[in-house]
Amino acid sequence: MNDFDQSFLEFQAAHQVRRSAEDWLAAFETALVARDAAQIGALFHQDCHWRDVLAFTWHMTPVAGRDTIAKRLAADQARTGAHGFHLPANRRQPRQVKRLGTDSVEAIFEFKTADGRGAGIVRLSPAHDADGAMKAWLLSTTLEALVGHEEKIGANRPTGSAYSRNFGGDNWADVRRKATAYEDREPAVLVIGGAQAGLSIAARLNQQGVDTLVVEKWPRIGDSWRKRYHSLALHNSIHLNHLPYMEFPPTWPKYIPKDMLGLWFEFYAEVMEINCWTDTEFAGGTWDESEKRWTARLKRGDGTERVVRPRHLVFANGVSSYPMIPDVPGLEDFKGEVIHSEGFDSGAGWEGRNALILGTGSSANDIALDLHSHGVNTTLIQRGSTTVVSINPSARLNEAIWDEGGLLEDCDLIVASAPPPLVLKAYKAVVQRMIELDKDMIAGLKRIGFKHDIGDDETGHQMKYYRRGGGYNLDAGSSELMIKGELGLLQFDRIERFTPGGVLLNDGSTVPADLLVLATGYYPQMELVRRALGEAMVERIGAVWGIGADGELSNMYKRTPQEGLWFIAGGLAQCRINSKYLALQIKAMELGKLGPL
Repeated sequence: MNDFDQSFLEFQAAHQVRRSAEDWLAAFETALVARDAAQIGALFHQDCHWRDVLAFTWHMTPVAGRDTIAKRLAADQARTGAHGFHLPANRRQPRQVKRLGTDSVEAIFEFKTADGRGAGIVRLSPAHDADGAMKAWLLSTTLEALVGHEEKIGANRPTGSAYSRNFGGDNWADVRRKATAYEDREPAVLVIGGAQAGLSIAARLNQQGVDTLVVEKWPRIGDSWRKRYHSLALHNSIHLNHLPYMEFPPTWPKYIPKDMLGLWFEFYAEVMEINCWTDTEFAGGTWDESEKRWTARLKRGDGTERVVRPRHLVFANGVSSYPMIPDVPGLEDFKGEVIHSEGFDSGAGWEGRNALILGTGSSANDIALDLHSHGVNTTLIQRGSTTVVSINPSARLNEAIWDEGGLLEDCDLIVASAPPPLVLKAYKAVVQRMIELDKDMIAGLKRIGFKHDIGDDETGHQMKYYRRGGGYNLDAGSSELMIKGELGLLQFDRIERFTPGGVLLNDGSTVPADLLVLATGYYPQMELVRRALGEAMVERIGAVWGIGADGELSNMYKRTPQEGLWFIAGGLAQCRINSKYLALQIKAMELGKLGPL
């Protein structure tokens, strides 16, 4: 076959793929506009899934099963008024892919609703009946913009002259000083935390025209990363970690060191015109039901206190809150230095001495590597079973969508399309591949008595992260050192108690220690809510993070049972993706389009 014939066959195949997607979207719109559940259902496989993000339900809504999906779409269409489904020319074109073992036509589409503009994913495969028609086994619909309130980007960007017209001749620097001072107004939104979550949601809200103040307890934006242990770097690749609107420089390393990331956050806050008060701590707040506002107390670094009255509070402090100090027998007798992993900086100065690390998660192992590199005799204490995954190649399997290339927003849309049952199925499949790739490392760890697992339901470290925020190690080399005996391993159940000079074991032997690092994790976000807003608020809103009854993250990126209270957390990619949807909800509430949950 010559090159011309090959090109012609590829053209025919691409044309057929596109035609399949166009035909399905046309039939879907006809059935949807008619609100005919039977007609809608005929376009889906019996075993199918739909995830809606705000477009039809104003919520993050997973629905499974053909009949249930069809009835829900038909009912929600009365309010949504979805129409104009089409394949956009400026996005990834329909293609043949294999997803979860199914050969499928995957297409990105766009559409309009009564409230705004949407986008989505459909995956089609042939039906098993006589006609073999292409039917959907996955549909996602997401709200991308509100009509008349589109983000101020691209062709919709402001002009420089707008500053002088709107602010009496002040230049940009004057405008920024006045905007940040809040001397003449209250912020509509108060964001607590100035790392990836807080900066992402603030940048999104800025582009929606929602006045937002970020408060950060550290002296500088980025300090929440700068102040962490000396050797820390991100464990996933740079190409999936960009913040909204502004990608990292192409010259930066694949795994970003924490000080580079802190520098970028500070730079990002400035150039994205985010109003930030550093050295400022959220001291507590109360909700005024009659005025629909919060009274929020802020403690400034100079000892003063400022009260602000925002309509929305966004907690952007991370998945965890306060360091957890376990009750360890005899710890009060230990005469060495005790540091929680949050306060650990470097192994410098501990050369030739003995260190114990309580914990075997990622932080514990990273700290162990740092101590080992400084010549510290280091032993990790394992309390419970741990999922261990090599950063490369295994953990990189979860970056597959971004590795495919194309526009970042297309990759993000594909990731956002996955409903919980398919997320679980995908992780189970990936874990089996990880086990194969890491089999030698896992066998070596088990040989030295390390307790290893692959998750409660074989979904690996990712679902541990979503369910409990820990319990795993993305391995950067510490496992090999443990297997070789260059790092020690001690099971916690062998310890009778701590002593002034180390630990006493059940068999009467001792392990000396000069330093104990508690890599024991953090209280969940509920503890932060309890201390800041009170026990009654904890009881009202329920769990934050963790998996809810619908399989989605509890109270994250969406309305909570408390009006005007929101949460955003997670890695950089999670914050980039979900900040868009959180900002749209806040903007819709500001416009009166969206009420309390």
